[in-house]
Amino acid sequence: MILVNLHSARKYLTYKLFSRHKKGFGIHSPFIFDVVTRVLRNKIDPAIVCKIEKIRKRMLSDKRQVNVTDYGAGGNRNSTRTFTEIAGKSSLPEKYGRVVAALAGEYGRDTIVELGTSLGISTLYLSFGSPSSTIHTAEGCPELSRYASENFLTAERDNIVVYNKTFDDFISYIEEVNLKPGMVFIDGDHRPEALLRYFRKIEKLCRRDGVIVIDDIHSDAGMSEAWEEIKKSESVNVTIDIYRMGIVFLRSNISEKHYIIRY
Repeated sequence: MILVNLHSARKYLTYKLFSRHKKGFGIHSPFIFDVVTRVLRNKIDPAIVCKIEKIRKRMLSDKRQVNVTDYGAGGNRNSTRTFTEIAGKSSLPEKYGRVVAALAGEYGRDTIVELGTSLGISTLYLSFGSPSSTIHTAEGCPELSRYASENFLTAERDNIVVYNKTFDDFISYIEEVNLKPGMVFIDGDHRPEALLRYFRKIEKLCRRDGVIVIDDIHSDAGMSEAWEEIKKSESVNVTIDIYRMGIVFLRSNISEKHYIIRY
């Protein structure tokens, strides 16, 4: 744990020292300047944020226990956790919920794919961020899938489809039905080799102007190494690192460049 924390601290220091300003100072690419100054600064309706955060708050105060099946542990591992623990440790913070909502509204098109529903907080940000998109979200744990679906009903969202599948099975399904997502959000299974496997499959299924967002890219050394490998992928020309998240743009008409942006 100490090694993981030291790695995250070192990466955060690098991020602070070398990140470019969130207002776009020093960014010469017109495309990235637009992403940083317009897309990432796009304001989501405060009433929507309030609705989502009210659901999070309810989960944080819920002491009930739930049986969690964790496929990201390299197998089928079961444990018992409270909603408080799950909402506190596994749910996307509001600050970054705003990021995925803004990206969904800009790049989601008809279809958005999410790997890792958990209790559905990030899914709700995607859903509200792009109401015209259908959000296809996968959660391997049956119990979490069920509770997330209840949260979607509470929020009155009808553009979310929940799949109780492992990520590999879900990606195979996407390929089978020929979904072409404009945006993919990967937020689960923090094993580096698994992340690379998912990415290499997903990048072939996305629209050619699509965006792939990866959470927790610097949570440990392995994830940082996987992020560096993703940046080297042939289909990847432009990336943005905002420390917690990595944003990958699949655009062949832009010169290759990798940015660290302060957010």
